[in-house]
Amino acid sequence: MPKVFIIAEAGVNHNGDINLAKKLIDAAKTAGADAVKFQTFQAENLVSKVAQKADYQKQTTGAEENQLAMIKKLELSFDDFRELKKYCDQKEILFLSTPFDYDSIDFLDSLGMPIFKAPSGEITNLPYLIRIANTGKPVILSTGMSDLDEVGLALKALQNNGAGPLTLLHCHTQYPTLFGDANIKAMLTLKEHFGVEVGYSDHTLGIEAAVAAVALGAAVIEKHFTLDKNLEGPDHKASLNPKELKAMVSAIRNIELALGDGLKRVSKSEEPNKQAARKSIVAKRHIAKGEVFTQDNLTVKRPGNGISPMKWFEVLGLRATRDFCEDELIE
Repeated sequence: MPKVFIIAEAGVNHNGDINLAKKLIDAAKTAGADAVKFQTFQAENLVSKVAQKADYQKQTTGAEENQLAMIKKLELSFDDFRELKKYCDQKEILFLSTPFDYDSIDFLDSLGMPIFKAPSGEITNLPYLIRIANTGKPVILSTGMSDLDEVGLALKALQNNGAGPLTLLHCHTQYPTLFGDANIKAMLTLKEHFGVEVGYSDHTLGIEAAVAAVALGAAVIEKHFTLDKNLEGPDHKASLNPKELKAMVSAIRNIELALGDGLKRVSKSEEPNKQAARKSIVAKRHIAKGEVFTQDNLTVKRPGNGISPMKWFEVLGLRATRDFCEDELIE
């Protein structure tokens, strides 16, 4: 990827409303994200009737209903996703969606989705990983709640079953993630250990962690966003609003420019400043013709268009070929 691939994670922040989903696409496009990503699932295929909510979900949506009831309200149909894919094409932003069951994998593959994003919760789901790998598409895999051994097994499953190029996203699966838990340097460990592209799926509040990950070498950044943090639903409060998303994209693009190509050289923009900022050997006082140059009658001052002070000891001991005034450049 020629630049950091920024995924604006709409997730289920559409609250089951396709019109809200389209507004999220608009916001992601306006912010300058490369892709907008949703979550595709059939609730009954994803969650059993006895599954309870995660603690953060209980805090954001209450503890009365179980996870299945909550997820069911956030479900969009396959026809909805066909419409959202067309809408993304019209808006010229890449449509992505994370599948959470086999039918959703097959559907998104038939939709022509070019990249599969596998979530942290499926990293130990071998049949799921094989199904995604069988598409032959590139796979971005989040690694929250896992250790190196689990990541390695998941990678092996993907690689051995036909997956395209792989990218690992360091991730901490808590919403929101405390800065002290983010451990962004683990992203570098993933790159060193597995030799694949890496990135960061950021669940901290604000944009600082995502920008820091880019400075460390992230190839992909994923970040949840919403139209309104006060909307009902499990992920809104830990998401960026559209203004914050735009600020994150802008900061990442600026960091990309600032990182440069790593070659140490004089740039075109700083070349003209050499004369003003560097120094030359000058007369410390009046020097008469024929006088020997010494540390007593020479000094170093700006500008830098005379003899470089790096030749200091080559000049000492020579004789002046003419008179020099105080502060005059030595020739």
